[in-house]
Amino acid sequence: MSEQAAQKSTLWARACRSAGWALWRSSHGDNPAILIGIMIAIVAIFAVILRDTGFMTAANLLAIVRVSTATTVMTVPTVYVLCASEIDLSIASIIPVSALIAAVLLSWHYHFLIAAGVAVAFGALVGFMNGWVTVFFGLPSFVVTLGSMGVMQGLAQIITQTNTISIADDRFLFWFGSGSVASIPILAFWSLGALVIGTVVLSYTALGRRVLATGANAHAARYSGIRTERVKIGVMVASGAAGALAGILYDGQYGAGDFTLGSTDLLPVIAAAIIGGCSLSGGKGSVVGAVVASLLVGTLNNALILIGFGAPQQLMVQGIIIVGAVILSSRLGRGTPWRWLAALEDGPRHHRD
Repeated sequence: MSEQAAQKSTLWARACRSAGWALWRSSHGDNPAILIGIMIAIVAIFAVILRDTGFMTAANLLAIVRVSTATTVMTVPTVYVLCASEIDLSIASIIPVSALIAAVLLSWHYHFLIAAGVAVAFGALVGFMNGWVTVFFGLPSFVVTLGSMGVMQGLAQIITQTNTISIADDRFLFWFGSGSVASIPILAFWSLGALVIGTVVLSYTALGRRVLATGANAHAARYSGIRTERVKIGVMVASGAAGALAGILYDGQYGAGDFTLGSTDLLPVIAAAIIGGCSLSGGKGSVVGAVVASLLVGTLNNALILIGFGAPQQLMVQGIIIVGAVILSSRLGRGTPWRWLAALEDGPRHHRD
């Protein structure tokens, strides 16, 4: 083999190792770049398929951002909950209750910030109760939040006897839904805020390290001085508050509170967190990846609507996506069909050393 051919072979091998390392890190929730590339590819494919439907218009893309905002706001704390090796099934069921609380207070002419604050405080209280019961009684959070989900669904209907409560406060509607700054929807800033705060806290603060350590090995974390019980309760409080905020954002979008708000949001929220790289066993997660996945799910739903699919078909697609993401992120999946990626893991590390 000539020297030039040998150099090409070496460069090709290094490129393959780098690509494999990036994909391996992405499957561990460490590198959202792969997700971003996938999202761009999916958008490009649908842009060709739906070229005559206005899919790529600025109005439609901004509509995707607006529709995905509530999901994005809930996905970020869901990353923390999964990183702490817990799960919150009640986050979406808090939406209608908090939305109705805010709507009722606004109808009583309370200041819009007070109405929003009380609604978020209610969500945080529900999250605290979920976390406290989980930690104090040693119950699986799956069971605790499943029970809370039923309670919230019933409470949402009791508050107004299944009636819709309209909202006429212009300031509330502007800041939580219909407003825009320089043609950019105000809801986009809520998504951006959730992304920035979630990323900074998880990746660059001691609190984020405590969450990851708690999920990776709770016993070791306790021996290290981390109060894992407080961490688990804290992520549940954040999850409940985010569910309440999502309800307020729905109020702002629709101009009314209704007991059906958020009824289909649990699946896309969990899907976005898992697709974004969260490990179901805890200790791994990427806020950036989860937010990108949230927009990916929103883009996919938008495209399915334009194609002609209804809500049932959208839910089926989301369910398939979740199963696929769990298979790829599971330890069994990494150990068997993706073992070649694990073999590539040592290559870049050795090269860097």
